Amino acid sequence: MRTNKRGFHTWTEEELQAFFERHKVGSVVHTAVTLMLYTACARSAVVKLGWQNLKGDRLRYRRQKTGRVSAVLIDIPLHQELRKVLETLHKDKLTFLETRGGRSRSANGLGTAMRKWCDDAGLPKCSAHGLRKACATRLAEAGATEREIMAWTGHNSPTMVQVYAGNTHRNQETRGQHRNPPLNRHCRFL
Repeated sequence: MRTNKRGFHTWTEEELQAFFERHKVGSVVHTAVTLMLYTACARSAVVKLGWQNLKGDRLRYRRQKTGRVSAVLIDIPLHQELRKVLETLHKDKLTFLETRGGRSRSANGLGTAMRKWCDDAGLPKCSAHGLRKACATRLAEAGATEREIMAWTGHNSPTMVQVYAGNTHRNQETRGQHRNPPLNRHCRFL
C-alpha cells in the first residue's frame, strides 16, 4: 500500500514486534516475513527460495527485476534469526513457502496473503515491499554503506538505496555517528 510520494510504508520495529506477536515461529506467515526482513527479497524472489539457495552460512539467489533480462547475484550471510526459522522447516520441500498442497506459491498469491496477515495483526499500512525497506533501513542503521546495502537489495545504483535508507544515513551524519566495520566481517546488524 503506497502511503505517500516516497512509496510503500517502511515497517517500524514496533510493527515488526506486533506482527511476530500475532504470527508465531513455525507458521508460513512468520517464515515469509522473516525471509523478506532478513534478505530484502522481493515477493517474486522469496517465493522461489529453498534449501538449494543455502551454501554453508550464506544465502545465494538471483534477483531479477520484472521485465529485465539480466539478473543480479545476491550472496549474503545467513542471519541467525533466519537460520532458527529455517531449521523448523522440512528439508524435503522445494521452496520455503510452499502452499499446504505442496505447490510453489506465486508472488501475487503471497502479496494477497501478506495483505490479510498484516490486517490480522492490525497493521494496515504494512506490506511485503515495506520489509525490503525495513531491511535496508536496518542495514543503514548498523552503518552499512550504500554499496553494501546495494549488495543486499540487488539495486544497480544507489538511487533507490538513498530512497530506502537515505534518512537514516542523513540522520547519522548530522549526529556525527561513526560507521561500523564493513558488513562482510559479521552478520549482527539486523
